[in-house]
Amino acid sequence: MTGWAGPVLVTGTDTEVGKTVVTAAIAAAAQAAGLRVAVVKPGQTGTAGGEPGDVDAVNRLAAPLTGRTLASYPDPLAPLAAARVADLPPLELYAAVDAVRAEADKHDLVLIEGAGGLLVPMGLRPSGEPWTMADLAVSLGAPAVVVTRAGLGTLNHTALTLEALDRRAVPAGVVIGAWPARPELVHWTNLTDLVPNLLGALPDGAGAMDPGVFRRSAPGWLTPALHGVLDDWRVWAEESG
Repeated sequence: MTGWAGPVLVTGTDTEVGKTVVTAAIAAAAQAAGLRVAVVKPGQTGTAGGEPGDVDAVNRLAAPLTGRTLASYPDPLAPLAAARVADLPPLELYAAVDAVRAEADKHDLVLIEGAGGLLVPMGLRPSGEPWTMADLAVSLGAPAVVVTRAGLGTLNHTALTLEALDRRAVPAGVVIGAWPARPELVHWTNLTDLVPNLLGALPDGAGAMDPGVFRRSAPGWLTPALHGVLDDWRVWAEESG
């Protein structure tokens, strides 16, 4: 199976589900497979304290060829709300589309990391209406990676996100953002239900790994669709259990 190429969205079922680390893992696996990779963050929020942003974290873990943040806002809010509170210009949809397409002309894979979940307001259209990462996927004709939790509640959140993408004819797969070191019954039953759409699973704490270890390990967390080598969930489950 040929891995995904061109623009690919990385979204999540919620905030703090592991989108940034999954983005880094896909970037690392794709580069190990010989692809030229760019990572684009359309809207970064919560920058008031001067902490590194999500692209900085991806750069540290995976060192993609290119990393770009299109707009940054100080408050830890949805990007459109953060722009409004800070009295800064919101990101316009087609400016984001043009920026991603420009990187796609120079790279084999462009990973676009969202903020929060799929339908979080990111900025404004020329009409003045809000746009979301779902709208960006449709505008780009890009598939989506949905990062989800392993524990209780994930099936509903994942199904809702996949349904929203399916209604927009956006192809999508799922990656578990943090698989626990000591999984419980709920994790195993959720895994069984997620497997039909599952493209990968990262171990809990992957983002704290040494970058060299992270890059060597990343292909083993992802299926060939995301340029990894994980091809049998039964074997993976036996080794994880």
